[in-house]
Amino acid sequence: MTTLSRVSCSLLVVCVLAACSTSEWVHPNRPKDQFTLDYNKCQADTLRDPKLQQGIQLLIIQATERCVQKQGWRLVEKE
Repeated sequence: MTTLSRVSCSLLVVCVLAACSTSEWVHPNRPKDQFTLDYNKCQADTLRDPKLQQGIQLLIIQATERCVQKQGWRLVEKE
């Protein structure tokens, strides 16, 4: 599986999960549209990790979300 197809598959999974949930990512100092940029950067960094290049999507998503959380983003329930 190529890197481009892995990224596309990951984005599809994230979009499906986001559509089904009532949660959203928020940051105390950044606008909501900055999340996509931060997420994409974290995902690109994650895909460079040799341990995660096997294409196990769940591990890639978890590592990407940990990276986003380190940047200050938090997943909170919508009201």
